[in-house]
Amino acid sequence: MSQVSLRAQAGRKPGSRESRRIRRDGDVPAVVYGTNLDPIPVQVDSHDLQVALHTAAGTNAIITLEIEDGDTLTTMARVIERHPFRNEYRHVDFVIVDLSQKITAEVALHWVGTPAGVKEGGVFSPRRTHVRVEVLATEIPPFIELDVSEVEIGGSLRIEDLPDHEGVEYLEEPDAVVMSVTVPAAEIEEPEPEEPELLEGEELEEGEEGAEEAEGEGEEAEEEGGE
Repeated sequence: MSQVSLRAQAGRKPGSRESRRIRRDGDVPAVVYGTNLDPIPVQVDSHDLQVALHTAAGTNAIITLEIEDGDTLTTMARVIERHPFRNEYRHVDFVIVDLSQKITAEVALHWVGTPAGVKEGGVFSPRRTHVRVEVLATEIPPFIELDVSEVEIGGSLRIEDLPDHEGVEYLEEPDAVVMSVTVPAAEIEEPEPEEPELLEGEELEEGEEGAEEAEGEGEEAEEEGGE
């Protein structure tokens, strides 16, 4: 598990105007909180934050937050607000973690191999990209690999098919689907409507009878025209 250090300045004022000023200066407004600790408004350098969140652990990195003229806290970034279309962070919540206690985290799924069904013309359909787990913060895997090479058309893999990792407990329902191989949409044919079958002695409804009469008259007109 990656552990990185990040400097933070305390004492920022609350409010959107102050947050905009902080972002213009190249920092990101943030807050630190945890059990038995009042929330501490801070700000961190945007570049340093990018580096901290782009290690092999991603957003699950353990961040040693060094607060200027204050404490050094062991944290993880848990609520991350990003700009809707620019590659920048707008706000981050840092949560203090106890490295001796299990926490809940989301871990990325990595697919291994090409499904047999895809080689036969099927479509690979991932149902989720991450899985929720309970694990010690120091033992969060960077990703979980799942071999999909034997999945045929119409087949799927579920949470219960994920590999076991020591100390990792999956929190999703065991039968929840994580990926499947489906039939291409172009090959799904719509069934043709069936002609109604009449039992012996059964009569057509009034609308159906009128339609048949009109059809018969049309055929007679065509025959007369041909003569």
